Amino acid sequence: MLLLWLAIRNIDWKTLTQTHIAMQPVWLILAWFVMTCANLLATVRWAYLMRSVGLHQSWWTFITLYFTGGLINQGLPSTIGGDSYRVVEGSRAPRTTSSPPLTPLSEELHQPIDLHQAPPRLRLGFLAVTLDRGLGLIGNNILGALGLVAGGAMIGDWAQPLGAWTLAAMLCGSVFACILLAFKGPSALIQKIMSRLGMPHAMAGLRMAFGWPALIPQMVLSVTTHTLATVAFLMCLRAFGATVPFEALMIGLPALGLLMMLPISISGWGLREATLSAVLTLWGVDAGVTVLASVCFGLVSVVTYLPSAVSLLKRRNNAAAH
Repeated sequence: MLLLWLAIRNIDWKTLTQTHIAMQPVWLILAWFVMTCANLLATVRWAYLMRSVGLHQSWWTFITLYFTGGLINQGLPSTIGGDSYRVVEGSRAPRTTSSPPLTPLSEELHQPIDLHQAPPRLRLGFLAVTLDRGLGLIGNNILGALGLVAGGAMIGDWAQPLGAWTLAAMLCGSVFACILLAFKGPSALIQKIMSRLGMPHAMAGLRMAFGWPALIPQMVLSVTTHTLATVAFLMCLRAFGATVPFEALMIGLPALGLLMMLPISISGWGLREATLSAVLTLWGVDAGVTVLASVCFGLVSVVTYLPSAVSLLKRRNNAAAH
């Protein structure tokens, strides 16, 4: 809340209201649709990573778990809570009519685990979520780097070189991981490490994320997911009649994504408004309009995940019944 107050304290709301800005709700509806598509693409990435390590669920289960994790993250200062939920619930064996009742989630989270005796499902689920987040971070950084290369001159002389170096680092790092998995020696060493950790099937997940040729569609998917989120914010700006070059948002949104990794704000509230209003001011966008669009973007995100509350309550009731 302090960050949100800092973002809006210097806005001349009287002048802003005198401009008679008329909100166009159709742009917010389009933003919700684009955000939903972005999350569905992210779900596809996570689902394939989970299935590659042998954790098979139905597509509907993966979708509900991903969106439920996103809903949980709306009330937390980082993504750890929602990711932990995805790890535990996604790692559970699919239910059948002959399956024994599932252990209540609270008990499973607190019971001790012997790495040499316990099934590796939970560890493999953690690996899949970690790879999912890692690929998302790479896509976020690539989009931000492209934004700096295209529009960094508005920030300073250092911005475009920084974008070029960041882009090179992301691409070279991904190619290096791909090379490690391609050669027999490094691959055997990684396999040995995974086996010592009780996850002999983890190599399939690593190859799904960074192996050749899977690396190419993974990079495209990650960048596309973040691009769609950026388009959704652009539509929130359009809802208030504001226009801004797309490269400005390519700089602002990825920078926000990096800042949101720090547990200093609840789901980015305040941090998002302060960061984007500071960035978009360089392109002549009024800070008040940016704050309004940012608040709407946050609400669109909540609405995107809100239907998963039904699944969350259902799972909670089933666990309580057992």
